[in-house]
Amino acid sequence: MSITRKWSAKQQRTLEILIRLKQLYPEATCTLNYQTPVQLLVATILSAQCTDERVNQVTPKLFEQFPDAVALANAEVEVLEELVRPTGFYRNKAKNIQGACRMIVEKFDNRVPQRMEELLELPGVARKTANVVLAHAYGINQGVTVDTHVKRLTKRLDLTEHKDPIRIERDLMRLLPQADWENWSIRLIYHGRAICKARKPECDACILADLCPSAQLGFG
Repeated sequence: MSITRKWSAKQQRTLEILIRLKQLYPEATCTLNYQTPVQLLVATILSAQCTDERVNQVTPKLFEQFPDAVALANAEVEVLEELVRPTGFYRNKAKNIQGACRMIVEKFDNRVPQRMEELLELPGVARKTANVVLAHAYGINQGVTVDTHVKRLTKRLDLTEHKDPIRIERDLMRLLPQADWENWSIRLIYHGRAICKARKPECDACILADLCPSAQLGFG
């Protein structure tokens, strides 16, 4: 099979996976709680190596005390550290949150940027965080969010040969319609939590099994 035909077959398989994920998780959306773009940015920074459930337990008190970029920029860092401690890596996260909010206030006129290049200037913000903010705060699908679930499932489904998140993202951007870039990630995350688990994927119960080379080989 030529490279072109092989890629076309992979695109068709990816679209069928997307259709099934949409049917299985029709209401899939961002599970972080927020009211403003800056709150979404902060929550996403906190979600690194932490569950969304835990972040949602922390942010109500955090946002009650520091509801916007100005308040977060001027907060005592020790107070921020204590508030975000349950999310892990709290010193670094507090430092990045404050640094990002100061830059938002001082450089971006107190508005979270709507451009990828500008978001990536903010401390603690890489493409994963920037993609989440752009998609859910502004409705802009600039890329595909690649977290640990997306990375694992994309590999198991044989949609990429890469391990680097940026290269995985590039492959997925070529395979998927742009309108589905962000919700693909959310649905894959849902599926990774419910069925395609890291240690013991439930292939017998998976609606993607016939499209998944790993399931057909009998392992995840």
